[in-house]
Amino acid sequence: MSGRPSPLTGHTSSLSARSLLRPARQATYEKVFAAAYTCLATNALLTVACAPLLAALALVRDPLGSWPFFAVLSLVCAPALAGAFRCFAALGSGSSSVVRTFWAGYRRAAGPALAVWAAGAAAVSVLVVDATVVARTAWGPALVPFFATAVVLVVATVVALIALIAEPGAPALRALVRPCVYLVVRRWYLAAANTVVLGLAVGVVLARPVPGLLLACAPLLYAVWATTTFVLAPMTPARDATI
Repeated sequence: MSGRPSPLTGHTSSLSARSLLRPARQATYEKVFAAAYTCLATNALLTVACAPLLAALALVRDPLGSWPFFAVLSLVCAPALAGAFRCFAALGSGSSSVVRTFWAGYRRAAGPALAVWAAGAAAVSVLVVDATVVARTAWGPALVPFFATAVVLVVATVVALIALIAEPGAPALRALVRPCVYLVVRRWYLAAANTVVLGLAVGVVLARPVPGLLLACAPLLYAVWATTTFVLAPMTPARDATI
């Protein structure tokens, strides 16, 4: 009797097998196709918005050697990033209107996003130059972690501010800086992860500009946006209250 399988166990196993073999619901397929369409369309729109940067990358053989020029030209990425973040937020709300959403976020956040990106690019440039100079001294290696941490903080703060600016009804930029920096510092490990993902995206675009933007950019940016949204969750009620 003890070695005979229980009828209840067999019935449960058959139910589990049926649930695994059951086709997914129509809503699941719609969500998958909507996410794929949003990523592909956002990649194409990012390529159009960042066309000047792509053209320069195609013409210049050594982009790192001309980094001041590309630091200025990277300003075109600021409103494009805001438009992409707005598309990701709309996808979470069930909207599949990518083109209109992207350009609406692009136009609305262009001014503040350019200001934030310019300040961040200037700060990162100064930190990288200082780190390069200091690293050559005898005591310089001890300060390299400080410069690396500062760069991560600046990059994560810039991305977080652009994510906030892209939201409709967001407060003025000045009111967002302090709480944004506080939340980024509090979740420093997520800020570091975001910086790694952004570095991967930049590396892919530098290695293969057009394929990188057309295929890999949106999924990586979506991961950055999702992490940033989690970091900025305490600011969401205050932002929603202003809408």
